[in-house]
This record gives sequence, structure tokens and C-alpha cells, in this order.
Amino acid sequence: MVSFTAEIYKFAQNGEKTGWSYIEVPIAMSEQLKPGYRQSFRVRATLDGILFTGLSLTPMGNGKFILALKQEIRKKLGKEEGDILTVGMEEDKDFKVVIPDDLQLCLLDAEGAADQFMKLAPSHRHYFIKWINEAKTMGTRSKRIAMTVDAMEKQWDYGTMIRENRKKA
Repeated sequence: MVSFTAEIYKFAQNGEKTGWSYIEVPIAMSEQLKPGYRQSFRVRATLDGILFTGLSLTPMGNGKFILALKQEIRKKLGKEEGDILTVGMEEDKDFKVVIPDDLQLCLLDAEGAADQFMKLAPSHRHYFIKWINEAKTMGTRSKRIAMTVDAMEKQWDYGTMIRENRKKA
């Protein structure tokens, strides 16, 4: 496990990351976690002594990574932009992406959709699954599954699907 302290930052303008709160993971620390690796990967982290699992380190180029801190995490920590965190981090090798049965059935019904979904990195599949699972009603869940299948048929990633559907709204 690597340990360090980090300040919480917030992106003012940075494409799809605009508004994200995050900490920077020092290059030396990311190299200890997964030497030479330059793609997103899952970590478990203790932030001010509170354990969080299945978090994603996002590459920012030149070997740099960030850890996004969603509102629910910041609220649990009682921290915001400018605050300092004590961080302990290790690769989360136990993290598994489980495809819900209803999504799997719908992906199998659309030619090539299941294959396209499985070509995505596990962290990207997780974006879709988490979004579907967070639906509060069955109607919303069904709509999100249909949008996911449509995105796979068009070979879109999660971000592209969200942007394209906002244009329609």
C-alpha cells in the first residue's frame, strides 16, 4: 500500500471532467501501484482512515493519475476543494464488474451489442452498469438499458452516449 497526503482540487473547465473534485496521485505512487501502466485501473483507498473500494484511477497523461472524489465520498469525509486528505492506496484486484441479468439479455438480443460491451475496459462497463443500477424506477432502468444497447450498436462509449442523448433532449 502506498501512502501520501493530497489536496482536493476541482476542475473549472476540462471537457467531460468539468466540475469534478479530485486528488492528484503522485507519479511515484502510481508507479508503485502498477509500474508502467497508463490506463484506468481500480484501487481501494483509505481516505482519512475511511475505506473505499472499487475506485478508479484516471490517467491524465505523462504518467499522471487522478482519483475523482464524488459528492457522496466528500460528504462522508466532510471535505471539499482545498482540504487535505491522508491517503493509503492499493490496487483493487478483487473488483469485479457483474453484468445484471436484464442488461445481459438485452445485449444478447441485439446483434453484436454483447461483443461490443465486452470489448470495453472493465471500468467502462462499470460506468454503464452503475448508471443502470442507480435508476430509481423500473421505467428509468428500462430506458437506460435501451440506451446502453443502442450505444453498443453504435460503438459509443459511456461519455459519447450521454452527450448524444443530451443533444436530443
